[in-house]
Amino acid sequence: MEVLGVLFALCVLAALPFVLLAVALKLLFALVLLPLKIVAALFKGVVGLVGGLVGGLFGLVAGGVGLVMGLLVLLLVLVVLPLAPLLLLGGLVWLALKAFSPVPRPV
Repeated sequence: MEVLGVLFALCVLAALPFVLLAVALKLLFALVLLPLKIVAALFKGVVGLVGGLVGGLFGLVAGGVGLVMGLLVLLLVLVVLPLAPLLLLGGLVWLALKAFSPVPRPV
């Protein structure tokens, strides 16, 4: 049993430099890449802010266009459609008057 403990201690002692090397490399890479991560976070924040503002502006414009279209449809339904028979008769009268009126010819 003592032999296994000594063997385990030797394995841990042999692996310790590799573990320390791995920790040092990870720390080095983290320190080297930290400025890039900070720049990426700032870029992501700025792009998100600009995208949100542009998206909000587009949403307002689309909402305004939708409101105008809705009001035009409401006008069409409530005003033009009930007057459609009168508009049709007026158009026919206008066409008849135009058809029977003389056209001035240049000399």
